[in-house]
Amino acid sequence: MTSGRDDEIKALLSTEGNKDIAFRMIVEDYGERLYRHIRRMVLIHQDADDILQDSFLKAYINIASFRAHSQLFTWLYRIATNESLNFLKKKKRSFVFSALSYEDKLVDMLREDEYFDGNKAEFLMKKAILSLPEKQRLVFHLRYYDEMKYEYMSEILGTSTGALKASYHHAVKKIETYLNQHQS
Repeated sequence: MTSGRDDEIKALLSTEGNKDIAFRMIVEDYGERLYRHIRRMVLIHQDADDILQDSFLKAYINIASFRAHSQLFTWLYRIATNESLNFLKKKKRSFVFSALSYEDKLVDMLREDEYFDGNKAEFLMKKAILSLPEKQRLVFHLRYYDEMKYEYMSEILGTSTGALKASYHHAVKKIETYLNQHQS
């Protein structure tokens, strides 16, 4: 998951006056992966773009707090994950008094998304993932789509590897059950 230039970036960060150069390299190396991670969580392209920008802004502002012995990608993923979760919480709060849940709204928006070109099976899979509790959905995305090791997920989410493995297992079982119940 790390960039081949992480050591170079860390060296630039520790040298006075090279913060902007190092940060440009971070954006180049991690922008696309972070966008995909965020997009899987929020589903909507414009929201993912906004959250990615907010994540990079927060990383830029807090780059001095980055500990060089840590991995850049886990630090960046933690920021992007927290920004995405905060965004989702705000959206859900705005739906508190609505008859429609935010997850239902996301499913509707997925149907209308010009960037979604998946088939019926993929759409059903996305609906199954949306039916998961937020934490299981996040763990599923990190493990299934990003193929992230549990140790890295533990750093990002601040949860034990055992709990993450259990969460992933439960998510997979729920998705399987959902797919079996909704196949024609």
